[in-house]
Amino acid sequence: MEAFLQHVLNGLILGGTYALLGIGLTLIFGIMNVVNFAHGEFYTLGAYGTYLFLTLLQANFFVALLGAVVLGVLLGAVCERLLLRPLLGESIDTTMLVMIGVWIAMQNAELSLWGGVAKSIDHPFPEAPLILGPVSVAPLRLFVLGAALGLIAGAHLLIHRTKLGRAMRATFQDRETAALMGIDIHRIHTVTFAFGSGLAAGGGALLGPVFVVYPSMGDLAALKAFSVVILGGLGNFAGATLGGLLLGIAEELGAGYLSSGYRDAIGFAIIILVLLLRPSGLFARAERVG
Repeated sequence: MEAFLQHVLNGLILGGTYALLGIGLTLIFGIMNVVNFAHGEFYTLGAYGTYLFLTLLQANFFVALLGAVVLGVLLGAVCERLLLRPLLGESIDTTMLVMIGVWIAMQNAELSLWGGVAKSIDHPFPEAPLILGPVSVAPLRLFVLGAALGLIAGAHLLIHRTKLGRAMRATFQDRETAALMGIDIHRIHTVTFAFGSGLAAGGGALLGPVFVVYPSMGDLAALKAFSVVILGGLGNFAGATLGGLLLGIAEELGAGYLSSGYRDAIGFAIIILVLLLRPSGLFARAERVG
């Protein structure tokens, strides 16, 4: 039982960052009808942003994390304004090709700037694990879980408790009617893409100090994000959250009881089963973002 609880705790820590990735991707896909293949690169941007603020600017660790998220938000807004807004009304295939181009450009830019050698990010937390009853956890990982849950809660409040969030949900339900009601669709698209990119950058900023940072780290993260969207259902905030946590726990249990080599395979096996049995997602709700 102790081993099981330890795996579940580790899965929750990993799943929290998966949820951040999935929430951002499902909002962008649901509201803008854009398949964001560059989503994983914003995750990588968050990790490198943290490294940048810490090493070159000598910023405080927590300030560096915040700066990485802001960097993701700003670049996301620029990307939507310059690349996606001119394509409004174009087919989804066209925007897919553009986002694939953004993915390739961002990854090669990171490779050129930082090189291909993996980098580690220093943090102020002690290495000695905390003993919490039958389980132990590194203070850094506990902070990652708390910060991820805090970002998820903040995103929930934004979408469900603010005027901007109501406009985002209205745009998801019916773009044309929302425009007739006075909602600025262009503004909502910019905010949505920037918000989703910021969440992805937040996931990278949090996991960067846990693992190592390298230019192609976003490739697998993007696959995880799409997996979370499939599990949770398109446009479903709660589904993306639960899907991310479920995927993280499933991977940790598989790695613990079978083999660490099967970690990713188990997650993708679950995705295949969901697609076969419930293609709309385990928690699908087509009528609204929520």
